[in-house]
Amino acid sequence: MNRPPNTSVTAAELRRRAEARLRQRPGNQKAEGRRQRAEADPQRLLHELQVHQVELEMQNAELQEARNRLETLLEKYTDLYDFAPVGYFSLDEQGRILEVNLTAAALLGVERSQLIHRRLPRFVSPASQPIFLAFLEHVFAGSGHQVCEARLLKGDGAAFWANLHGTSALAVSGPHHWCRVAVSDITTLREAEEAQRRMEALAMKNRELRQEIVRRQAVEAALKKSERHQIQLLAQSRHMQDQLRQLSRQMLQAQEEERKRISRELHDEIAQTLVGINVHLENLARRPTVNRQGLKRGIARTQRLVEKSVDIVHRFARELRPTLLDDLGLIASLHSFMKDFTKRTGIRVHFTTFAGVEQLNSAKRTVLYRVVQSALANVARHARASRVDVSLRKLPRAVRLEIQDNGKSFEVQRVLHATHNKHLGLLGMRERVEMVGGSFVVESTPDQGTIIRAHIPSGNGGRD
Repeated sequence: MNRPPNTSVTAAELRRRAEARLRQRPGNQKAEGRRQRAEADPQRLLHELQVHQVELEMQNAELQEARNRLETLLEKYTDLYDFAPVGYFSLDEQGRILEVNLTAAALLGVERSQLIHRRLPRFVSPASQPIFLAFLEHVFAGSGHQVCEARLLKGDGAAFWANLHGTSALAVSGPHHWCRVAVSDITTLREAEEAQRRMEALAMKNRELRQEIVRRQAVEAALKKSERHQIQLLAQSRHMQDQLRQLSRQMLQAQEEERKRISRELHDEIAQTLVGINVHLENLARRPTVNRQGLKRGIARTQRLVEKSVDIVHRFARELRPTLLDDLGLIASLHSFMKDFTKRTGIRVHFTTFAGVEQLNSAKRTVLYRVVQSALANVARHARASRVDVSLRKLPRAVRLEIQDNGKSFEVQRVLHATHNKHLGLLGMRERVEMVGGSFVVESTPDQGTIIRAHIPSGNGGRD
């Protein structure tokens, strides 16, 4: 780019060039000869004037060239200013528009001529007024380059988001301050940011919703599982209630049958025996006292009847509650009961045990005795067996009772879960074992007989 001439540097050069150009003009060489020959002052003055005229012509040519270059630069600057991608406002301290480019006028949708001397705050939305006024205040305070975002209003009232950059400046002619404000439309950017925020919020909500769905599905699955479990428990409870009601009815029936049996045996055996004793005593009373031998025989027959009555009473007592269980312990009671069982039924019983079983408390020993008693009674009634093995074994924290016969089998589940269960013995055994915290299992296999297993916890917390 050409620079304007510097007069302080080129004055001598300009004179030299002017003299050279003057000499090159037609007739100037003769004039120069005459000047050299002449000595008069007017001619020298004329020569000087001619030199200065040439200098002025050269200066005017250079000034015109410089002016042309400046006009070209001004046109470029004007084009750059007016058609810049951002809007430019020149504002005074009151916010009045001193200059504005075409881009800024297009942003506001107002003719540029109509914006001059109007206050730019009038084109700021009320919500953004405090931000914009604070922005101008900081700009004119000389706080350096300032940036803010505000919502501007177009001439037709439409609003858009703008990014504003402001810089303070000093007027060339005068003491007044002014500032340059660059404005760019960021509505699309703000909308994109807002859309991004909405998408992020929506994505977060979707994640939370998915987590909530997963949580609710887990809760629903847990509820369904719990519901199924509750239904199973309810069904088991109802079944157990039915069994308990059936067991209660059967126990009452069994008690009534037992009372009938005891009543019949008391009537048929003890009552008849007592009547016989009474008859013998009456006969003895009628006989003369001199027949001592007959008296002895009568007394002996009466004693045998009394002993028979005592045996019957003892048998009733053993069936109701064996005294050996309290006096001599579980092992002795089982030996006595099995001996009597074999004598009555002809079924051989093989019994194995260990001494530590006597350390169980009274309730658990009674349960073991009653289970053996009920199991052998069932064998005698239903199994058609010839041999029964009864064993008591010590486990780490329990005692295991096992009763195995070689009789016929049966369907265990059908018997235990039958609605009208007549097998009171199995239910009674299970109830007794579970009452002391134990477990009860029955296995019956064709051609192999039946096995009854009961596990009784060995912890007593003190003996009874």
